[in-house]
Amino acid sequence: MTLRVLGIDPGLTRCGVGIVDVEPSRKAVLVHVSVIRTPADMPLEQRVLAIGNGIAALLDEFAPQAVALERVFAQHNLRTVMGTAQASGVAMHAAAARGLAVGLHTPSEVKAAVTGYGAADKRQVATMVQRVLGLDAPPTPADASDALALALCHAWRGSGAAVPTAIARDADRAAQGASAGLTPAQEAWRRAEKSAAARRLGT
Repeated sequence: MTLRVLGIDPGLTRCGVGIVDVEPSRKAVLVHVSVIRTPADMPLEQRVLAIGNGIAALLDEFAPQAVALERVFAQHNLRTVMGTAQASGVAMHAAAARGLAVGLHTPSEVKAAVTGYGAADKRQVATMVQRVLGLDAPPTPADASDALALALCHAWRGSGAAVPTAIARDADRAAQGASAGLTPAQEAWRRAEKSAAARRLGT
């Protein structure tokens, strides 16, 4: 049975939203991608309302069966993390009001699921999202590709699967090419992520 997932990359200025249909074979198809934007000079309560209304409209129009949201984590910039948390709250409210559970995923979990490399950069994530969904170009801005990556991560992890094998091999080659200049700790993390991805793939 095809699973439709709404991925949300929360933020007050730009809230990325992406919807994919994922088949049991793990093949994924793009349904919708966009960015909900609010101006910085708008009153905070109006910004939160606009984001909530935008997410609610997508839930009602596309009727996803699952919602994936980036887990809020500590950042040095308090304003950024507060905005992320506020957008996350209205997203969870909209999903819960429709009886949908919300899956929370850290950035490293999403990167590992989509690229096979938990320390991949945004360009690598966008490139893999493009490849997985068969798009002509990587989704832009980064908030959009991150939202789609969240949706893919949720669908694949929920089924006990990771990135399809052929894609994982391409990502591994890209990760190896990007590994030059990593610190010993980063290199150890890369090896651990590769090992975890291999176990999920049963190789």
